[in-house]
Amino acid sequence: MCVGKDSAQLTFTPTSAGPKTEVPCDQSVVQQRITVHKPIRIDVDGAKGSTGVIAWQIDAI
Repeated sequence: MCVGKDSAQLTFTPTSAGPKTEVPCDQSVVQQRITVHKPIRIDVDGAKGSTGVIAWQIDAI
């Protein structure tokens, strides 16, 4: 979920965890299943001029 203005992109490493995902910062909930068997890195890149807060929830490990 992102709350604020404009949008952000989440990128997962390793890339096999999931594709780059666009997240609108309009309080929409975006859900994506990620399955990996090693540590994962989540990078967040905001669009130029975007402001806001991104939060995520881990349902199971």
